[in-house]
Amino acid sequence: MCLFLYDDDPEPEERVPAGPLYVPARPGGESAVLRLFRTPLGERTAVGFTTPERLSATLGAAQTWIRLSGSALRALAAPLGVTLLTVDPSLTAPPVATTPAAVTPVAGPGAGPLSRTA
Repeated sequence: MCLFLYDDDPEPEERVPAGPLYVPARPGGESAVLRLFRTPLGERTAVGFTTPERLSATLGAAQTWIRLSGSALRALAAPLGVTLLTVDPSLTAPPVATTPAAVTPVAGPGAGPLSRTA
């Protein structure tokens, strides 16, 4: 945290309106179902993007979305126990390998099946 506060720099925990967001959703019968995600530390979060291009770059071009304000997204996520809203996250996972890598067994302490000692 910065020791000096400036008028144009909001605190990270401060809820600042993000404007209309592109929110990842999936079809659910006659309505859309909000997609929730997890932060790298495992906390559940609602996610919104400021442009459809940012959403597509992170989640893929096939990802469906709905337009919601930040407050409406928070209101939908709150009954599910989700209080965190992440705007414009970037993908942090490594890309998935298209071909499985060869796995070679490693010999040594701890390798092999577990056994009970009487």
